[in-house]
Amino acid sequence: MGLFDQILGAVANPNQQGSLGQIGSIINTVEQLSDRTGADPSTIQSLLGIVGNQVRSSLQDKQATEGNEAVQTLVSQFAGTSPNPEAVDSVFSPQAQQQVADIAAQHTGLDAGIIQQILPLVVPVVLNFLQSGANAQNPQAGGNSVLNSFLDADNDGDVDIADAIQLASRHLGR
Repeated sequence: MGLFDQILGAVANPNQQGSLGQIGSIINTVEQLSDRTGADPSTIQSLLGIVGNQVRSSLQDKQATEGNEAVQTLVSQFAGTSPNPEAVDSVFSPQAQQQVADIAAQHTGLDAGIIQQILPLVVPVVLNFLQSGANAQNPQAGGNSVLNSFLDADNDGDVDIADAIQLASRHLGR
């Protein structure tokens, strides 16, 4: 099952945190990023996919060294749609932040400096998507189907964050 299917499942499950409101706020944030950068929404979706791939690698490393609970705690703590530089610092070292910006710039055509400036908004949005599968009553409890699907991806380079945003936009009629 793809990441988008996991997210839709979380939206439909009252025991998980996902909701149409959450997905709508993520899409609104993507639209705001598009306005702010002057880039079209598909470029921003690509940016989210590229950053999502880097977030996945970082979270997989964290999972391997600190365990599932540490990853879920990080996602719970920093998921959102507001800028949060601390989220970026918790996921990426300063050197990794520059590498993420450079990689994203190569693939999107956006300026690496602009990408680095908007990472404090992009990273919490990616984490917000991942938060949708968490337990609604106890977010720290294991069993986040969306996060687990994301971390157990087949490493084919296709994170599905960009696809999930695009599908969610269509699903919500935007």
